[in-house]
Amino acid sequence: MEFKVLKSIRAAILLASMVASLTACESMTTRQRNTAIGAGIGSVAGAALGGNMLSTLGGAAAGGLIGNQVKK
Repeated sequence: MEFKVLKSIRAAILLASMVASLTACESMTTRQRNTAIGAGIGSVAGAALGGNMLSTLGGAAAGGLIGNQVKK
């Protein structure tokens, strides 16, 4: 029973953080939004490929740089 409660609390926190992050993007310029999206995708790719913190950070940096340069 406790596991189900913890699982639902985690899901609620995840949902709230996703909603908060989407509303934060409302005042961003297109370039800032592309940078943030690139960093997010890059960090996920870096974590999947390398599996450690350094690869995650490297992927986020590379993705952010690429996202910043899109449609410049």
